[in-house]
Formats: sequence, structure tokens, C-alpha cells
Amino acid sequence: MDNFIEILRETWNEGIRGFGIGEIIICLAIIVVSLLVRSLLTTKVIDWLSNKATKTDSRLDDKIIESLRNPLGLVPIALGFYLIAFYLPLDGTLDFVATTLVKMIVIVTIFSALANLIGPLLSLLDDKWMTPAMLGWMRKAIEVLIWITAAAMILDIWGIQIGPIVAGLGLFGIALALGAQDVFKNIFAGIFILSENRFQKGDRIRIGDSLHGIVDHIGLRSTTLKLFDSSPVFVPNADLSDAQVINHAMMEVRRLDWTINLTYSTTIDQLKAISSDIETYITDDKNLPTDITKDNFVKVSELGSSSIDLRIIWHIDPVAFKEYADIKEKLIFNIIETVKSNGSDFAFPSRSLYVEKLPEIK
Repeated sequence: MDNFIEILRETWNEGIRGFGIGEIIICLAIIVVSLLVRSLLTTKVIDWLSNKATKTDSRLDDKIIESLRNPLGLVPIALGFYLIAFYLPLDGTLDFVATTLVKMIVIVTIFSALANLIGPLLSLLDDKWMTPAMLGWMRKAIEVLIWITAAAMILDIWGIQIGPIVAGLGLFGIALALGAQDVFKNIFAGIFILSENRFQKGDRIRIGDSLHGIVDHIGLRSTTLKLFDSSPVFVPNADLSDAQVINHAMMEVRRLDWTINLTYSTTIDQLKAISSDIETYITDDKNLPTDITKDNFVKVSELGSSSIDLRIIWHIDPVAFKEYADIKEKLIFNIIETVKSNGSDFAFPSRSLYVEKLPEIK
């Protein structure tokens, strides 16, 4: 019986590779407590702070608290690993690995917090300084720099010399630049597109005579355009920077230029009445959102080959496309009613044939 107790004591004290079972249980308890504290911190505490932040007028504090949710969850994990490394009788390589692992978790925690804070802090910049697409690019660039710095620090604490790696990356970068000229050309073209503020995400644009759709994403290499049937089109930025782009989202007014063809039987009084009635309709703001700062008129413009041409020039506010279609439909109905009510009619291309002499019928 004494031998069994002695074996039990030795097994309890020696455990696995010199770590006693009691020490292992305590380490497991530290891990469990760290995970519980992490769960409490990332849910209850952060949610409580978020509720407090929603009561303020600024949205910045809400974004900052939400961005720190995941990084703060790493703090109990780092503390737990530190307590385990401090508690266990480690020496030599194990002590170095445990200490370095704790340092690595601390570095990841700090730099993940910095990377997550970039978005809320950049939101402080006004749209006059940078467009949303430019802010997105800047955020990605800063995040890449932050994680490159974090990777360099992690390699350094593990004793890996980063000087030769940087030199090797320099040679690799030269070879990459020579072999990927089109990629860098597209990247610089994208920077020029953003700096010129030619269009933004959500704008309706027309590229040349072939592409017409909504800007979905402005990437480093290409811009994604969604056609009206929702099919995506990926346009390289280099091609886009040299193309003629019409941005319908930047229009100040919508301009309508119509020609109405009336029959030659229409009298002068009828022409004046028709012109006056249509002009009264388009200048009435109750009917149409007319831009009165522009020239809007209805005038007889030309004596055509088969019609008297009435020209309508009209400018309205830059309304949505569906609303614009509804407005044009109402105007067409009014024009038809006006022409008919004034006793005239619409002309269509026709040709009159005059025969000087008919052959005699025998």
C-alpha cells in the first residue's frame, strides 16, 4: 500500500515531462478563466460600452469601441499565457519559446488594435479632402504597413535577422516590377482616377459607346462596373483612365431637346397657341421640376420638307431615371392633347408626286 501511495505521489509530482499534474491542472484552469474573461470582455463589457456610446451625438466613439472588440479579446489570452509561463518551472529553450510566444501575442494585440482603429480615425477626414474610395485605399495601405511592422517585430523577437530578408525582397521587387509592368500601370491609373474624382462607388457612368452601368468597386488593378442586368464588368484602370467617361451622377440638370413635326395645314394662330400652351405647361413648377436658370422655350424652328418643326428646349432638376421617364411621359401626353385641342395634327415623312400628263386611255 505504501508503494502505491509513493507511485501516486511520484506520478502527481512528475506528471508529463517534469510538469506535475497539479501544475497542469492549474494551467488548464488559467486557460479556462482566460477564455471566460475574454468572452465576458468581448460581449458584456463591449456591449455595455456600445450602449453608452449610442447615447452620444458622435458616431466616432461607436466605431472605436466596435473596432476594439476583437483586439481587447486577445488581452486575457496574453495574460493567461504570461501567468502560465511565470508559474511553470521553465528553463532553456522552453522558457525562451514561452516568453517569445507571450511577446508575440502582445504584439498582435497592439497592432491589431491599431489596424482596426485606422477606419474610425480616417472617417474624421472630410469628403472635401478625400473621397470615400481614396479613404478606402489609404486605409488598406496603412493596414499593410502596420502588419509589415508587426511581422518584422515578431521575426526580431524570434531571433530572425530581417536585414537579409529585406535585401532579398528588394531584388524580388525589381524582378516583380519588370515582369508586372501592366499591374503597376493599372495601380497608378487607379490613383489618378481617385485623385481626379472622376467617379465614385454608386455613380452611373458611361464608358465610350459600349459600357453603361453603376460603379460597384474601385480596386487597385481594376474597376468593377455593374450593368443594368446586374452583370459585373471588370475594366482595367489603365484602360479606364484613357477612356471617355460620362458621369451621370455629376449632372447639374437634365436637358430635353425635342422636335415636334406638325402638318403644313397648321395655321400661324394654331402654331402660336400650341407653342404657348406647351411652354406654359413646362414652366409650371407644379407639373415639372423645371430649372428656371436655364433657357427653356418652345419655338417654331424650321420649315421641313414635309412638316413645320416645333422645337422644345427644356431643363429640369437632375431627378432619378424612373422619375425622369414619368415626367417625359406626362409631357408627351400634354403635347398630344395640346396639338389635338388646337385643331392640328402631327406630320410624318411623306413625298408628293406630281404627274404633268397622264396617258390617254383607249
